[in-house]
Amino acid sequence: MGKLGGSKHLRSLVAPEFWPIPVKERFWTVKPSPGPHPIEASIPLAILIRDMMRYATTLREARKIIAKGLIEVDGRVRRNYKYPVGLFDVIRLVPVNKYYRVVPDNTFFMKLVEISPEEARLKPLRIENKTTVKGGHIQLNLSDGSNIIVRVSDPRNPAEDVYDTLGTVIVEIPGRRIVDYIPLREGNYAVISGGSNVGKHGKVVSIVKGMKRYRSIITLKGADGSLIQTSLDYAYVIGRDNPVVKLG
Repeated sequence: MGKLGGSKHLRSLVAPEFWPIPVKERFWTVKPSPGPHPIEASIPLAILIRDMMRYATTLREARKIIAKGLIEVDGRVRRNYKYPVGLFDVIRLVPVNKYYRVVPDNTFFMKLVEISPEEARLKPLRIENKTTVKGGHIQLNLSDGSNIIVRVSDPRNPAEDVYDTLGTVIVEIPGRRIVDYIPLREGNYAVISGGSNVGKHGKVVSIVKGMKRYRSIITLKGADGSLIQTSLDYAYVIGRDNPVVKLG
């Protein structure tokens, strides 16, 4: 993959390989705006509507659909056709009231699965980091670039701080209220969000810590009994006994 930053434009040839665009037919493609997901792990809303969902046949049609407010991402209308859509985002087609979630896939890196309106109200977000802010409250830095403040009653004994890095919070959207927390530990269910095993999932069997997170190894056991190893960086816990969101 070539250099993606700097220019306002993006050549089709250097766009992420998983984008379903005909690189030989179009020299230029849509470059995502700055947003919740990096370029290499997202797809512009217009390309998702036109090339993945086939909801439009041309970029012009896709832009009109988006500009009219017919597409929601995570419960909010998005009118920017360059808006970056990434893993576990929820897409709603307003005219037909259908919901889809972006999930990891071993063939195409990411794919869309249709989900129920009930499931569409929830979104799993991995805790990338956490810090203490003014007043002793806890700030959770999440995988979609957003933050959630956890209010504590006693900063010297923050009983409300039950969260660990790489655990997952389940939030309601669009309000983003935390309704559940799932730690990354043995016995819980995880999916791989990157690398050569992206999209594979299963129960966490073991976690071997290294000097750095990317040097730590996690092992999952798939439904067929096979063992899958990957860097801890790519582990995304999404359930206890079973996934809390649909994966396929």
